Amino acid sequence: MRVLIVEDEPFLAEAVRDGLRLEAIAADIAGDGDTALELLSVNSYDLAVLDRDIPGPSGDEVARRIVASGSGVPILMLTAADRIDDKASGFGLGADDYLTKPFELRELVLRLRALDRRRAHARPPVREIAGLRVDPFRREVFRDGHHVALTRKQFAVLEVLVAAEGGVVSAEELLERAWDANADPFTNAVRITVSALRKRLGRPWVIATVPGVGYRIDTGTDTTDAGGTRG
Repeated sequence: MRVLIVEDEPFLAEAVRDGLRLEAIAADIAGDGDTALELLSVNSYDLAVLDRDIPGPSGDEVARRIVASGSGVPILMLTAADRIDDKASGFGLGADDYLTKPFELRELVLRLRALDRRRAHARPPVREIAGLRVDPFRREVFRDGHHVALTRKQFAVLEVLVAAEGGVVSAEELLERAWDANADPFTNAVRITVSALRKRLGRPWVIATVPGVGYRIDTGTDTTDAGGTRG
């Protein structure tokens, strides 16, 4: 299990991290909202322990971004606010559990393990196509048996393309499903991300461009009539 701890009190964050490591739970620390969002964009986490009162983008905003990303990462909110209204608003943001300070590390561990079991029961199926094996739960990608390291955004784009099972996915649909609501529809983000993803997956190119239409996974079938290209 790999956990992101978003907590601006350094001593508490380090104590929690060290305690989790003793329980064989890997943990990274983010002391503010910007760092949390950066770590979430480049690493795959099984769970997020999120303090609501942090510098930069608030814990609430980080929670919104996690939910909007569609990653399915469970959120355990960690805060000194213990009123029922505070808890209700936290759950309304998409939190899966709520723990108030001060707390016992053992209770945190038990709650994290319970959330991880719940997530495991709901894990999505592994998809295989054109030599690719995509595991959404572990967020792992293999091509012809070799592991391929992807950024979170590249993985999100690949998930959408693989789910289409060789069908064409437009740039607009990729932007809608792999980015959040704040994405600029006029940006080149989709083209740039697909290009980087194609290079990460290696040759022969497995992502085909259908000029003027979108992108698809090249399953090796004849798509001359569709105008498909591998470049």
